[in-house]
Amino acid sequence: MGVSPLPAVRFDLISRYFGEVKAVDQLDLEILDGEFFTMLGPSGSGKTTCLRMIAGFDRPTSGRIWLYGKDVTDLPPYDREVNTVFQDYALFPHMTVGENIAYGLMIRKVPKAERLERLAEMLDLVRLPGMAERKPNQLSGGQRQRVALARALINHPRLLLLDEPLGALDLKLRQQMQLELKSIQQRVGITFIYVTHDQEEALTMSDRLAVFNHGKIEQLGTPAEIYEHPISPFVAGFVGTSNLVSGELATKLIGSAEMFSIRPEKIHIMPPGTEVKEGECAVDASVRDMVYLGLYTRYLMELEGGGDLVVVQQNLNTTSMDALSVRGHPVRLIWQRIHNRRVSGSS
Repeated sequence: MGVSPLPAVRFDLISRYFGEVKAVDQLDLEILDGEFFTMLGPSGSGKTTCLRMIAGFDRPTSGRIWLYGKDVTDLPPYDREVNTVFQDYALFPHMTVGENIAYGLMIRKVPKAERLERLAEMLDLVRLPGMAERKPNQLSGGQRQRVALARALINHPRLLLLDEPLGALDLKLRQQMQLELKSIQQRVGITFIYVTHDQEEALTMSDRLAVFNHGKIEQLGTPAEIYEHPISPFVAGFVGTSNLVSGELATKLIGSAEMFSIRPEKIHIMPPGTEVKEGECAVDASVRDMVYLGLYTRYLMELEGGGDLVVVQQNLNTTSMDALSVRGHPVRLIWQRIHNRRVSGSS
């Protein structure tokens, strides 16, 4: 499938107000054709409202929405080449898997032979061959999610909207489905717009993501850009864990009181008195507390002169008892100066 030169979605100064509440506030946004785009943010940040406006379930208070160069602001959902997958799957319990998936084709009176052919394609795509005669209550949560995905894709929409579709799954299945969704999106080649508050999902699957906060986009970019170069305290804190350093400690470390962020995994725990090389930052501290998490240990470090830093260290040679035994020990924290990221604005 060729990529359209037109953006899949364009928001032109879109606002959506509910009384005094500005759910979405003067938003400009372009989503490219064929990309996996994620809207990430906490509850109430405006991401789901944006998805509903793209689908046509909600109308903007002001501004225009364009899909592939066509103004769809006033069009109903059924006149848009868009399908939505919801968190609760919304499968018909009295229908078989096959009937659920092919329901849209049946409504459009697609001939039976074509319906069966496209159903077989969809069952293969979502790895559910031979499941057509089962009922939804005979499936696992992950299988029901795949059925909902197949039902949304069988009509060949140009846009697929996904509203926290993995939220009801357990952690291991959710991680597996993240990889599957990305793989399916690459195979069908259509634009996926995904809404989540889970930063791991956003970083795992997205080509680009928008971090929402109070009805506005705080930062837009690739997962690596957002994680490695957060532009505000909110983004630094919401996407992963970040240490925000300012004031006296920042002046001591970088010669300026301006706020910067340093990710916990960039900081190395070294013995007291370890020599500091050129291009490194260092601060003396003691281990106040730690949490052993199997793959890694998260340490809370109390700095000499006041303040805290969170440090994460992979447990390559460390057991839970080793980790717990260092509470109260003095250490020197060292990291490369190039990992400091200036952040501005307020959170």
